Amino acid sequence: MAPKRSRATSNAESNATGAGGPPPPDDESSSSEQSPPPAEDAEPGTPSAPPSVGPAMDEEDDGEELIGEDMHADYRPMGALDEYEADGIDENEYDDLDHEARAAADAELRARDQRERPSRIPAALLTPEDEDEEERPRRRRREEPEPGDDSGATLEDILGEEDSGINLEDYQGSLGDWIQTPAVREEIKRRFRNFLIHFDPEASDEAESSTKYSMIVRKMCTSNRESLPVSYMHLSKEVPILAIWVADAPNAMLELLDVAAMDVVRIMFPEYEKIQPNIHVRITDLPIQDSIRDLRQVHMGCLVKVSGVVTRRSGVFPQLKVCKYNCGSCGYVLGPFTVQGMEPKMAGTQCPSCQNKGPYSLNTEQTIYCNYQQLTLQESPSSVPAGRLPRQKSVVLTWDLIDMVKPGEEIEVTGTYATSFDAALNRKSGFPVFATVIEANHVMKKEDADLQALTDQDRLEIHRLSKNPQIRKKIIDSIAPSIFGHLDIKTSIALSLFGGQAKDINGKHRIRGDINVLLLGDPGTAKSQFLKYVQKVSPRAVYTTGQGASAVGLTAAVHRDSATREWVLEGGALVLADKGVCLIDEFDKMNDSDRTSIHEAMEQQTISIAKAGIKAQLPARCAVIAAANPVKGRYDSSVSFHDNVDLSEPILSRFDCVCVVKDEMDPIADERLAEFVVRSHKRSHPEAVADDEVQQQEDLRDAGKYIDQALLRKYIMYARTFVRPVLRDVDVGKITQVYTELRRESQSGGVSVAVRHIESIIRMAEASARMHLRDQVRQDDVDLAISVMLRSVINSQKYAVKRSMEI
Repeated sequence: MAPKRSRATSNAESNATGAGGPPPPDDESSSSEQSPPPAEDAEPGTPSAPPSVGPAMDEEDDGEELIGEDMHADYRPMGALDEYEADGIDENEYDDLDHEARAAADAELRARDQRERPSRIPAALLTPEDEDEEERPRRRRREEPEPGDDSGATLEDILGEEDSGINLEDYQGSLGDWIQTPAVREEIKRRFRNFLIHFDPEASDEAESSTKYSMIVRKMCTSNRESLPVSYMHLSKEVPILAIWVADAPNAMLELLDVAAMDVVRIMFPEYEKIQPNIHVRITDLPIQDSIRDLRQVHMGCLVKVSGVVTRRSGVFPQLKVCKYNCGSCGYVLGPFTVQGMEPKMAGTQCPSCQNKGPYSLNTEQTIYCNYQQLTLQESPSSVPAGRLPRQKSVVLTWDLIDMVKPGEEIEVTGTYATSFDAALNRKSGFPVFATVIEANHVMKKEDADLQALTDQDRLEIHRLSKNPQIRKKIIDSIAPSIFGHLDIKTSIALSLFGGQAKDINGKHRIRGDINVLLLGDPGTAKSQFLKYVQKVSPRAVYTTGQGASAVGLTAAVHRDSATREWVLEGGALVLADKGVCLIDEFDKMNDSDRTSIHEAMEQQTISIAKAGIKAQLPARCAVIAAANPVKGRYDSSVSFHDNVDLSEPILSRFDCVCVVKDEMDPIADERLAEFVVRSHKRSHPEAVADDEVQQQEDLRDAGKYIDQALLRKYIMYARTFVRPVLRDVDVGKITQVYTELRRESQSGGVSVAVRHIESIIRMAEASARMHLRDQVRQDDVDLAISVMLRSVINSQKYAVKRSMEI
């Protein structure tokens, strides 16, 4: 059948044919768009023929009429126009193809189509599954997108973007005004889209971060989340100007990056906007970290990174982001108004519809809210300078960052350091003063940050150390290497740092895995030094003293919130040390009532509160390492253990291991101790030079004997996180026999042995298995636990009983 032609063209052709004129020109549009020129040989004064009303003039009002009396003229055969070009047509005859030849031809055609047809998704965003799917034959889609569907246009815009030629670095005036320029905004979004699509971390110098952003986007969308983490180091390497501006003007830049990230998400998941209407870019790995007490005026409006302990967390409230108002006179909807800080005041605003000035009411249906929560972040105890009080700062969490952390957890916050108007503060000070807050962009727990800081080289070194059969001895020797002797204390502390495996029986009954240790002994035996060492090496530790601690300071306090005037809980030392170690020095100086308040925390590892209408249970999953002095100042071996210590039996039974330290006179041991102390002082001097050959040999010997403290800290953190030993194939009869004999011998004046000490043996055996990174407890682990328990009971006995038990 001949190809269909327009009616205007066919009419012109029929008129020309009927007049016997030449065939019409090839340009079909000329007859429909141009009127015939007037005759040049017309005599003057002869009236010209009236202009004919053609189809072009009809189309101006009603369009072209396709159905009429002469509509069949559109399908008249035209020999010159109905012939197709012969170029590219193969008229040769071929034989039938066999199966193999046909398959080879189809494969070649598919390969050609794959090369010539552009993919829907950029190659940088494709996964192996997507590549297989792209190779499958698809039905031919319409070239024009569906009405209301802009995914195709967005993809075309993103893939076909070209450099606009704008030099972002060349600007004058303020950075905020330059970023708000329309052309600059589009260029920023274009560069960030290209960064997400094309940047490959494997090609960068950072070997420990090799996940492509396409996989990060896919993982985010699979989990239906709205936060896209972007490494600041990656951004600074690929697009340095954007990284600098994110640090200097985070609010304006993050708004543009969020829009660009949403454009990239639409490529992979066109309907994802129905699940999460907004995507939020979270800046991670900010290289500079500031202390809370070092934040000053120069940090205002900039991106900062601080760390601390969460001491208080408010409830979740809705915060206005974009609001609209209803006019009370005519019902006209005013807005939208973007809310930055306080709600906009509508008093005195004239309504565009009725010209009245109110009253106005908030349109709750069309107003956009976001989740809002406020934290109080306090400096970590280990980072507070000596003699100073810890400072704190308010942190604002929005969107999906709420409820990510709990009181007691140590976190790292990356956000904008901003001002917040506080009328009460102005009235109190008498002159304009603004409170400061940190508007969080990214929040990460410190333990998660430490785990992410573990490189592949660190993991290889940790596993290499675990293969050493003497790793347990090396770990014990590396505990407080600056303290001479006290092998039993170092063993107990090492077991407590690694800890046992907690058991949660059907979510109803929980058995703790943390190991509590009590150091009791004479003054000058380095008890406090051991506690200070644990504070430095433990991934999470809180240090306090019995004289300066109260029951409220150790457990939890209830007070009124300054913003909402509601009663809120604030965790104490045991809550802040959750999943860590709580160190209590001068344990014997605590009041009996304060000491009784930690009974629940030491065994059930919870703190129950019933005050001011608040009934709650706070987690206190931490090990307690306490140091105490005897009643008479020095330990007297001629009397029983209970006469030497002013501690009640219930709290003593909650310690898995009691280490009694005695300052006994021994000429040989005293000489070695004096040499060790002198050598330690010489080596620790800031201007010390190892010029002595003997000292150099000793340093080489010590280097192979001890584990580096930074590596030891990573080893402990790795073992507590990834190793969960199981108690199997152990000599149960041996544990039973030891328990019965120790219980019988404890009646003669030593530490009382209870059923809890059976669990203590199991916990210490699991901690020994963790030192070797083993998933199963062996008999040698049980033997070590039994030896520690025996030493704890024997050293607490009277001198005569102790001698008889040692024999």
